[in-house]
Amino acid sequence: MALAGIAAGFLIRKSIAERKIGNAEELAKKIVEDANKEAETRKKEVLLEAKEEIHKMRLESERENRERRLEVQKQEKRLLQKEESIDKKADALERREEAYNKRLKELEKKEILIDELYDKQVKELERLSGLTSDEAKELLLNDIRKEVAHESALLIKEAEIRVKEESEKKAREIISCAIQKCAADHVAESTVTVVSLPNDEMKGRIIGREGRNIRTLETLTGIDLIIDDTPEAVVLSGFDPIRREVARIALEKLIVDGRIHPARIEEMVERAKKEVEKSIIEEGEQAAFEAGIHGLHGELIKLLGRLKYRSSYGQNVLRHSIEVAHLAGVMAAELGADVRVAKRAGLLHDIGKAVDHEIEGPHVDIGVELARRYKESKEVIHCIAAHHGDTEPKTVEAVLVQAADAISAARPGARRETLEAYIKRLEKLEEIADSFDGIEKSFAIQAGRELRIMVKPDELDDNEIVLVAREIVKKIESELDYPGQIKVNVIRETRAIEYAK
Repeated sequence: MALAGIAAGFLIRKSIAERKIGNAEELAKKIVEDANKEAETRKKEVLLEAKEEIHKMRLESERENRERRLEVQKQEKRLLQKEESIDKKADALERREEAYNKRLKELEKKEILIDELYDKQVKELERLSGLTSDEAKELLLNDIRKEVAHESALLIKEAEIRVKEESEKKAREIISCAIQKCAADHVAESTVTVVSLPNDEMKGRIIGREGRNIRTLETLTGIDLIIDDTPEAVVLSGFDPIRREVARIALEKLIVDGRIHPARIEEMVERAKKEVEKSIIEEGEQAAFEAGIHGLHGELIKLLGRLKYRSSYGQNVLRHSIEVAHLAGVMAAELGADVRVAKRAGLLHDIGKAVDHEIEGPHVDIGVELARRYKESKEVIHCIAAHHGDTEPKTVEAVLVQAADAISAARPGARRETLEAYIKRLEKLEEIADSFDGIEKSFAIQAGRELRIMVKPDELDDNEIVLVAREIVKKIESELDYPGQIKVNVIRETRAIEYAK
């Protein structure tokens, strides 16, 4: 029974499966037929679209061909027109060429005729002048050379005058700029120092019993004490300003202390010497700092400090040295020279004056020797050697130090002389000039820094006045002492005077 049920079930499922397969096959056939129909339809549509596209392309191609044919026709037309134009121009050029050839032949004929006429004229000129053409050319060239030489001489002279004026103007600007940037005090020279006393009784104590106190002080300091009728004052006199300063400090300390006797005097003099030595070093360091100079040897610093107590024609030498350093530095900066060398040489240029009363010889030689001893550079030594013109300056810095020294010494108020000595010097200048033959008048002007001399033109010619000026300079140098330099200006003037009546 069970087996029968299983078999029946199997048959039923088989029939159902066969029925489903048959339905699927029918459905597949139907789908295939629909797909074929749709593909056929799509094929027809694609063919139609392709035919339409081909038709459009054919129309577009025909249109482009028509346009190209029209463009080609236009270009052919333009080419034809250009060819016609070129033909016309070629004809015109041919006609011009024929005309030019004809004109050229005529010019050649005229050139031959001109050459013949030129030869005839040259021969006629040679016959009339008596000169060949080469001789005439040489004559003309000589005239031209003379004219050119004259013109060139005028140009050179004008250029020299212009350069001289410009250089003098530039030099004045540089010097004035340097002077404006530098200001210095006016210091009066003195060989005496006055010490004030609290009362006149102090004079007797300074003199001491049988003059032992004053003798001790004079012996220790080397300074003369002048005790006269001047109330409440003692005068210290001596040529050495450092000794005079030591004596002043020692005397002032003794007056304040009140104990005045030889042992105390000796003690106070020693103290004063130490104070002055310390002051000398401080002044030297301050001067170097003020001038912006570094690396100076210690002994040079001391020598610089000693210059504070040294003066020349009333001008303090240390202040003068600082001023020269500033002036030389400013001018070196304006000219692009070595500012360091110029300032260093300017500060040290008068270093020999610190010991010129102790060592024989001019202060220039002493300064050179000191600078060489303390390992200063060759440039600085050369500037020191050349600052008074004893040695020819070979560097710009040497010339600038020389100029700065002259400016510092020559500025108004820098140096002083007594009125009597000043007047005597001016009179002596005029007297020296008048002692020469052919001198009409002489005038000492610009505070004795220029001697203007008028000569008699009928006795001295232009060449002789040069010799006269040189002789006057030599005589001034040999007979006079003066600060700076003196310009001798000799003038020869000829005048022609007539009267209309």
